Amino acid sequence: MTLVLTSLRRRFLSLRRSLHRGRCFHSAVQYPLSHPIYTVWASNTSLGKTLVSAGLSMSFISSNSDPCSKKRFLYVKPLQTGFPQDSDSRFVYRKFCDYFANNPLPGSVFASNYVLKASLPAASAVSEKSFAKEYIGGEEVENGGRFGSGFVNLNLHEETKLQGSVFDEKESFPESELVCLTMHAWKEAVSPHLAAENEGAAIKDSLILQILKTCLERASLDAQELQAMCVVETAGGVASPGPNASLQCDLYRPFRLPAILVGDGRLGGISGTISAYETLKLRGYDVAAVIFEDHGLQNELPLSSYFHNRVPVLVLPSIPTDLSDNLISWFQKSQVVFSSLKEILISDFQERIQLLHRMPERACAAFWWPFTQHKVMLEDKVTVIDSRCGENFAVHKSQDFDCISQQFDACASWWTQGPDASLQIQLARDVGYATARYGHVMFPENVYEPSLELAELLLEGVGKGWASRVYFSDNGSTAVEIALKMAFRKYLVDNKLDLDPINADCNHRVLELKVLALKGSYHGDTLGAMEAQAPSPYTGFLQQPWYHGRGVFLDPPTVALRNGTWEVILPKNTKFLKSKDEPLAFSSVDEVFIRSRDNSRLSTLYSSLISEELQLIASRCGLSQVGALIIEPVIHGAGGMQMIDPLYQRILVEECKCRKIPIIFDEVFTGFWRLGRESAAKILDCEPDIACFAKLMTGGIIPLAATLASNAVFEAFKGDSKLHALLHGHSYTAHAIGCTAAVKSIKWFKDHKTNLNLAPNSESLQELWNAELVLQLSKLPAVNRVVTLGTLCAIELTAEGSNAGYASTYASSLLERLHKDGIYMRPLGNVIYMMCGPCTSPTTCDGILEKVYDGIRWFDREKHAPPLCSADSEM
Repeated sequence: MTLVLTSLRRRFLSLRRSLHRGRCFHSAVQYPLSHPIYTVWASNTSLGKTLVSAGLSMSFISSNSDPCSKKRFLYVKPLQTGFPQDSDSRFVYRKFCDYFANNPLPGSVFASNYVLKASLPAASAVSEKSFAKEYIGGEEVENGGRFGSGFVNLNLHEETKLQGSVFDEKESFPESELVCLTMHAWKEAVSPHLAAENEGAAIKDSLILQILKTCLERASLDAQELQAMCVVETAGGVASPGPNASLQCDLYRPFRLPAILVGDGRLGGISGTISAYETLKLRGYDVAAVIFEDHGLQNELPLSSYFHNRVPVLVLPSIPTDLSDNLISWFQKSQVVFSSLKEILISDFQERIQLLHRMPERACAAFWWPFTQHKVMLEDKVTVIDSRCGENFAVHKSQDFDCISQQFDACASWWTQGPDASLQIQLARDVGYATARYGHVMFPENVYEPSLELAELLLEGVGKGWASRVYFSDNGSTAVEIALKMAFRKYLVDNKLDLDPINADCNHRVLELKVLALKGSYHGDTLGAMEAQAPSPYTGFLQQPWYHGRGVFLDPPTVALRNGTWEVILPKNTKFLKSKDEPLAFSSVDEVFIRSRDNSRLSTLYSSLISEELQLIASRCGLSQVGALIIEPVIHGAGGMQMIDPLYQRILVEECKCRKIPIIFDEVFTGFWRLGRESAAKILDCEPDIACFAKLMTGGIIPLAATLASNAVFEAFKGDSKLHALLHGHSYTAHAIGCTAAVKSIKWFKDHKTNLNLAPNSESLQELWNAELVLQLSKLPAVNRVVTLGTLCAIELTAEGSNAGYASTYASSLLERLHKDGIYMRPLGNVIYMMCGPCTSPTTCDGILEKVYDGIRWFDREKHAPPLCSADSEM
């Protein structure tokens, strides 16, 4: 064997040393797009995945498309059981060497095989056998170095140089490379989860992904200068468990590498192959080709028909029973098929790259994006999202080099998202089931399981104790429109006003009902919902010329963390004399919500001010009356992530109830654990007559909304004529797909077994944002205020003039930096915010918060850096 220390070998040696030292890996998934990378799957075990990998390596390296181009083929086996007797990376390495010893290329090939880590039993078996002597640098177990629980850092590799058939001192034929790599090995020839348990060598899924990411990156550092291809071969079948018993199709999902599916040509193989294909597609994988060994049953015919020729189906020759020539003849015979597979993969890769590069241009030419000024929208500002996995986007980056990189979706895609990766897969499965079972069916006067189950879940969950009916619609704004109709009808009934179609006084002037709402609230973009909110950038004449603001809008006190202290900020026109016995500052946000504040002087002040305002409204409105109160409980979302003093909102609700004004809670944003409780009404500790829910209700997987109402509201619509019923609806009311997704999400979020942020018998999520770091964040000079509650962490940057407000672009440089650092944000002017899901790990939140903290400190330095001055110089 020839010892040649290449730069690539040094990379993997340094990788082993970093593993030995326990160096931390960057957690974000990322992989290069400089060359094709595919995952090799199989519909079952022992179907020839490794044969396909070996044959593909031979075809790629021997390709004569450019004989003067250097080529590299990387084979990665993340999980290997049965080691050292079974070693798929060694099989690929040896078959490749055997094949080219019999079929030499014009140029030389440097081939190598590496084993990074093994369980103690597997490492001991290596030391005991002569097998270890065939490796270069193999160490005794006790010298190899421990890594993690029950693992040894083996430091084993073997390599050889396959001399080309043409001796050329000028190296017209550059040396190509085959690199084979086993990441983790166990001795027992069983499923990885059993081997890990039996041998005491477990490894977290996240660490497997981190090591795989590092391997792919290090093997492709100079891939721009050569032709390269990589395959990652899984263990067993598509749904075979990994070391932690998670299915491998779920384990590798964050990468979403395109797939090669090794099918089954045997009796029953059609069913198995289709099942494996559907399992991959359900999880969002792209399958580039299906390939399997011929067993004389012509399985390719029904498979090609099933795939409708969308996926190429390739058939390999039957494997001979006589293996005396080490399969060399079979590999030679199969090269036509492997060459076709290689061309399919390269073409598929090139099409993908072209699509990714052209998408920004095509998007700018076709889309009219909401809330976007297209005059300043350039192609390089478009984020190309390849996929999503849990809380993270996979985005295409091409500034420095092509890659797919993970970004944390810090705006929760407009506040809709909550599923982790596990729930996302569950939702995909259940939504698929609902689509297959129901498609869409009409709702009025009909019933089907998903709609009924969801309605009962809502009444026993967010509506428990007050709601008796559920009215379905399609989105939050529509839910608000329905709530307004409900509230106005209840007001008319409660106040015994005429319910005839014409409601007039002696001068035939019609009674006008208005809403009572808070300045800064936002209830949707439809015309009726916009009338229920105070003037704002969303309601200006340019946006909505019909807007009149059919309401009375109060200026509420707010709460924020400022310079390490939670403060109540009163409106400027509030008449209130501060006193030492009436605190407006609190040491924690929990103190803001305690009911003992109801007995404070501030409570009396709020009650007096609200009562005076309502009396003034009643005296001056004439034929205009306040027919409903609508609020966003606790947090105003689109209004700048302002926390409203819960004491004020609670008293406002009580005062309106005393005057028979129906109460609407707009929980489109705040509902379903967004603020740490299933309903924000539980945080306020008061109940509405009507409440609106959407967004997180379905896990953000599909639009659906619900308006919940008390029995008194429902009874107000009963009458002898259909004209007294609630005449509102849409074509997809209570669609089975959305109801199914909502049922799954609601159950998942409130079950402590699936939502680890929820302790048994607890009604609140654990603290997700590091309290100490949040405190330090509030003390930064660049920060005006911070609000943290449940899954929300909002930060208002200190700004004045045009730098403040919704239209501000003040934070653009900070956002660009955070985007590069793996955090996707969409601000509300000079307010930036992070929003995780109810199931997001606090560790993940810590990492995000640390990056934001560092980013804001950098931002402050950049904003206050002295301008660069040119100096006279003689040089």
